[in-house]
Amino acid sequence: MSEPIATTGGTATMASVVQERYGAEPEAVLRTARLARPGIGPGDVLVRVLASSVDRGTWHMMAGLPYAIRPVSGLRKPKLPNPGRNLAGVVEAVGPEVTGFAPGDEVYGTAVAAFAEYAATRPDRIAPKPTGLTFEEAATVPVSALTALQAVRDKAKVQEGQQVLITGAAGGVGTFAVQLAHALGARVTAVASTPKLDAVRALGADHVIDYTREDFLAVPRRYDAIIDIAGNRGLRDLRRALTPRGRLVITGGGTNGRWLGGTDRQLRAQLLSPFTGRHLGTFISSEHADGLRDLTVLIDTGTLSPLVDRVYPLTETAAALRHLLAGRATGKVALALPAE
Repeated sequence: MSEPIATTGGTATMASVVQERYGAEPEAVLRTARLARPGIGPGDVLVRVLASSVDRGTWHMMAGLPYAIRPVSGLRKPKLPNPGRNLAGVVEAVGPEVTGFAPGDEVYGTAVAAFAEYAATRPDRIAPKPTGLTFEEAATVPVSALTALQAVRDKAKVQEGQQVLITGAAGGVGTFAVQLAHALGARVTAVASTPKLDAVRALGADHVIDYTREDFLAVPRRYDAIIDIAGNRGLRDLRRALTPRGRLVITGGGTNGRWLGGTDRQLRAQLLSPFTGRHLGTFISSEHADGLRDLTVLIDTGTLSPLVDRVYPLTETAAALRHLLAGRATGKVALALPAE
């Protein structure tokens, strides 16, 4: 990434990651520059960002893939300065219509273009930061933990004593999903690679399967719920591993496929579901303050804890994303911004 580029004109500026075109290689399309600080409307909150994090969604927004996301992200080039979503930081200013937040409050949540020193967001997308977490830890929670919470609790409806299979268990969503399913009293089977087995076992997995050495669906066990995060197995194989009334929740579509990127499998699951006796489906994660407050309770009581693999400075956002894409991370990869 390039060195920050100063702007002129007297406008207050900030360091920010900048992306001007789509591309699959983070080193080719992400750089740092100085941009004008975002303004806020009457119902907005300006956050001084102290940490952020990367996830698979970051790559999809950066690459503009699958093409199905471009009506939202921008048809020919990105609409937003950068693909960041997660943040943790301190409220800098609030619009006159905002209640419940004031300058100086420590918060976490989501915003657009969050890979920057300041980000504007809505009050229904942030919540008070869990007191026991650092800013870097808190910034890894919003998107991934909200996805895991909605997948495990709301869609899979995991209950005590059930058998639950979680693929991609060592990733950002997976590490939260293992903890949540364990907290609900399920018997958790987690799928991960050899170096990551001990980590997912420590998070509460009752059984671990090394996918590099055995076919996790060949195990003679049927599951009440499967949380499919890895996104690399066929729908028919996953169906066969369910109990007669089991629930399959697909949260990952993989990075392959320029047009649909795995969403065709999700669509087929939903179309097939009414004819199987099983619940087969997917969902679009909702980013909202109510879910963040639920997560805060779980974090503050020690039920849920982010697993942070590595922290990079903002200027090395491309390297952070490369580390994630290479599959080397166990848990989450955070970005740290200097405090003023």
